[in-house]
Amino acid sequence: MIRIRRVEETLADVYRDEQEMRTPVHFSIGQEAAAVGVCAALRREDLAYSSHRCHAQYLAKGGDLFAMVAELYGKEDGCTHGRGGSVHLIDPAAGFGASSAILGEMLSVATGAAWAAAMRGTGEVVATFFGDGAAEEGVFHESLNFAMVRQVPVVFVCENNGYSLSSPLDLRQPAGTTITGWARGYGMPARRVDGNDVVAVHQAAEQAVAWCRAGNGPYFLELETYRWREHVGPNWDYDVDHRTRAEVESWLARCPIRRATELLRQRHPDIDQQVAHWEKESDDEVQQAITKAKLSPFPRVETLLDGAYGR
Repeated sequence: MIRIRRVEETLADVYRDEQEMRTPVHFSIGQEAAAVGVCAALRREDLAYSSHRCHAQYLAKGGDLFAMVAELYGKEDGCTHGRGGSVHLIDPAAGFGASSAILGEMLSVATGAAWAAAMRGTGEVVATFFGDGAAEEGVFHESLNFAMVRQVPVVFVCENNGYSLSSPLDLRQPAGTTITGWARGYGMPARRVDGNDVVAVHQAAEQAVAWCRAGNGPYFLELETYRWREHVGPNWDYDVDHRTRAEVESWLARCPIRRATELLRQRHPDIDQQVAHWEKESDDEVQQAITKAKLSPFPRVETLLDGAYGR
């Protein structure tokens, strides 16, 4: 969680100050426990898919940091060779299937990948991350329905941060309903978890993954969390109409890293020194990745269509 936090905070500062990354960026600062808790329950050969807010899942699954940073700079050494930007990451070696900016797209892709895994009979589990806004898309219901009918090993992970861009959940969804309730409506086992408690997330994810790996079909997790920064971009947005500084600060107090640190302090009195060490280690790592990415070449113009239209 510390590594993801320091990577994203550093990239946010560089993005804002240097204006060299020509890609939209959707940071997961404040939501780290969701990605870490779930991905820690997965094996390397298991697949994870994500949405536009994908840096945390990519890194938690073991994705290559330099390849991600180079992708933000649009460089040939990026994980999609400079063609995808922040919202289209991939690392097959780490089991990170893909991410996409199209709302809800990876729900169906992950369901299909899990169906393939079930047909192969090799025991892989697929996890797909999406936000509360994607739960209002038709593909959400189509994917959950298909997953139950075919009993495929997919863990649906809804990172419910309460907003779809700037629209709060209570203005978009009927009173008295929940996203977890929608999943249960398909007969699917579903749990609603404090998404800022990494231990609770991990325990729920282990149960979900074990359920899927045993051939019992899909499982649904709704993780209640909160993004600290604006929907897209490096800045804070409590000075606009849709959320107040008081609301943001109430979630800052529920910081998943702070909560995990406090939990560990009694058993590990030196945890604060360890955290400081990890922060410094992560700062050095991301700075090295940025320096290397800046030196990386841009894709050549003649390769513009490589990988597209059947080429």
